[in-house]
Amino acid sequence: MTIWNLFSTVLMAAEAVEHKGGLFDINATLPIMAVQFVVFVALLNVIFFKPLTKAIDDRDDYVREQIVSAKERLEKSEIVVKQYEQELSAARKATQTVLATAQSGANKIRNERISAAMTEAQAKVATAKAEIDKQKQDATASLDAEVESLSRQVLEKLLGNLVQS
Repeated sequence: MTIWNLFSTVLMAAEAVEHKGGLFDINATLPIMAVQFVVFVALLNVIFFKPLTKAIDDRDDYVREQIVSAKERLEKSEIVVKQYEQELSAARKATQTVLATAQSGANKIRNERISAAMTEAQAKVATAKAEIDKQKQDATASLDAEVESLSRQVLEKLLGNLVQS
């Protein structure tokens, strides 16, 4: 508490001595304060503001460079995308052409095989008809001979001896 009492007495003594002037005393302290302010501003400019503005300018330059390089990369990528789309389109057209050619070739082969199968089937049908006609004629001839032989036998039995002469 003694330090507090000592401090308050020093403060009262200082107040008693300073009552000479008012709020705006123009004496040697005003120019000194002005010089101190100018020196302080100059020091702040050299120590704080110049490095800070340099850092801000460097960052601004870096951001601008990054934006420019990003735009260049975007343009390059758009060119590459267009090129790939053109290549893809050409590849699709080529694929469609190959598919159409293969399909027409397959249809031609299918039609050839169908016509060959139809020709073969017609030949087999004609052969089968000819064989059936031949068998029919053979059967007819065989039946005619049998009918004749049976009719003689029937006549012989019916008429008996009259037919033998």
